[in-house]
Amino acid sequence: MNKIARFILFDILKNKIVIFYTILLFIISWSVLGLESNYTKATLSLLNVVLLVVPLVSIMFSTIYVYNSSQFIELLLSQPVPRTSVWLSIFLGLSTALVLSFLIGCGIPILLYSSIETGFSLLIIGIFLSIIFTSFALLSAIASRDKAKGIGISIFIWIFFAIIYDGILLVLMFQLADYPIEGMMATLAGLNPIGLARIFVLLQLNISAMLGASGAVFKQVFGSGGGMGISLAVMVVWAAIPFLLSLVKFNKRDL
Repeated sequence: MNKIARFILFDILKNKIVIFYTILLFIISWSVLGLESNYTKATLSLLNVVLLVVPLVSIMFSTIYVYNSSQFIELLLSQPVPRTSVWLSIFLGLSTALVLSFLIGCGIPILLYSSIETGFSLLIIGIFLSIIFTSFALLSAIASRDKAKGIGISIFIWIFFAIIYDGILLVLMFQLADYPIEGMMATLAGLNPIGLARIFVLLQLNISAMLGASGAVFKQVFGSGGGMGISLAVMVVWAAIPFLLSLVKFNKRDL
């Protein structure tokens, strides 16, 4: 990690919001896993927290940080530093800080109270969600010069993937209930990073029946080692595409 990324990382780690985020995750994780005797129920409860809180904090904090650092970014660009290096350093600093906060906040209780397999899957999806929604945040911030509009775009992205997308899938399932659409539903669910993360963890708990009519298809598609590898590859793509789009726009923007 270069000097710019290290500076951003240490600056973010001292931020009160990030410290509060880490403590909050630790308290929630410890409370859910340490005080709940039913292991499966505790894991599902923590999963719901991770799927909602981690993407929201990652995209909102990163978007606001980029807007608040506009003068710092302009100062860097006035130096003989390539634009690509500047934008990549911001992405690395933000994503690394948020990943470390998640690992400290959730990782310690998970390692103490959860099984290795399920705990590892929770950590994996938390890391990927932090990186993916940091990537979306950079795209939102560079898409508009107006801070309020950029934050609004970030909120919409989170609401879309956390709530609206699942609603669309439910409508499709009801409207096309008479047709064999399980395979299509599995594919569409996998195109949502939050939905894919949920499936990835649920399959480690061997409770695919809770996924409804498509449970067997999910188990077949995502349950094998190859399927899990595909799931992780799709998450990598989700992290890369928004960042690359933001990088292209950043390189073309006249600051």
